[in-house]
Amino acid sequence: MSSGKVVIKKYANRRLYDTSGSRYINLEDIAALVRNGKDLQVVDAKTGEDITRVTLTQIIVEDAKEQPTGLPLELLRQLIVASDRVGQEFIMWYLKSAFDAYKKVQNTLESRLTDVQSVALSPLQMMKRFIPGSATEEASEPGTELQELQELRKRIAEMEARHEKPEKPKRPKKRRRASA
Repeated sequence: MSSGKVVIKKYANRRLYDTSGSRYINLEDIAALVRNGKDLQVVDAKTGEDITRVTLTQIIVEDAKEQPTGLPLELLRQLIVASDRVGQEFIMWYLKSAFDAYKKVQNTLESRLTDVQSVALSPLQMMKRFIPGSATEEASEPGTELQELQELRKRIAEMEARHEKPEKPKRPKKRRRASA
């Protein structure tokens, strides 16, 4: 999460006011703030009561209306059944654990993809070393890669030209007939 907490006031007319940005916002804006890692708090403008949980739940409900996936019905039923505090705390702990595990897998996957990408690019870096002057000028000028590509094409064309030169066919030596 980022360092500064964004405080949002909710007024009786259901309007939301971002005090740090001095502007009115909507639920989509709050969702974007959360997705961008902002730490936020929603308070009732009249009473000062913290209504962050209710507001975030409302965002989830609104998202569920638009997307057929939403939360699984069985989970929603269990949330209602677990009306006692211990049951709710267990389900919340379980959900948090599941999301933490999901985030860990996502981070590991992103890290592995970065590793694969660097390994895949290493043959290109190796080829650059064979081109004279490319190791020292690698990122010094714009267009260097284009010049290197043109140089490679030129060298390939030269090699192909050498390879394609037809050799003069050797004529078989005529055998002399032996006279008897």
